[in-house]
Amino acid sequence: MTGGAPGPRVLSLDSLVRIRRERQAPDAPDARTPRRLPVPDGMTAPMGCDAVAVPARFGPLVMPRLPRVGCVYADDAYWWWLVPSDSDYAMEWPAPAHYAAGAVLPGTSDASGAPDLPGLIHRPDGTLPYTPPIPLYLALCRLTGTPPAWSRPVTA
Repeated sequence: MTGGAPGPRVLSLDSLVRIRRERQAPDAPDARTPRRLPVPDGMTAPMGCDAVAVPARFGPLVMPRLPRVGCVYADDAYWWWLVPSDSDYAMEWPAPAHYAAGAVLPGTSDASGAPDLPGLIHRPDGTLPYTPPIPLYLALCRLTGTPPAWSRPVTA
């Protein structure tokens, strides 16, 4: 006999991470809540967007090490690269890099209340805003002297 109540629903780790991130993401930005880096007009982000930030002093050192550069935003403190969502899956981004799920940034605003977002300093040709995450990760590992996570010895 078939039928009856279905068994418990099993969620993958990817699904659980995505649900957690969606619950943490703000709906409406203001001066006290994080804001998202925008995808420029005319571009699409079919894989969603996250962002990787590094202190501004590293930005000019990273750019020439990348075979392809997507959208890059910068302010006086940080440079931000748009990467596909979940580019942190199974990767430990080296310090002082900061991984921002959903391309969500800490919020501040100017005197008029308008959000103070980093400016777009590089826009690629085409319609995709992404910097490939593996070359970005390797460039940051090299600049920070951090071995990639997959090359470190495993300890018990």
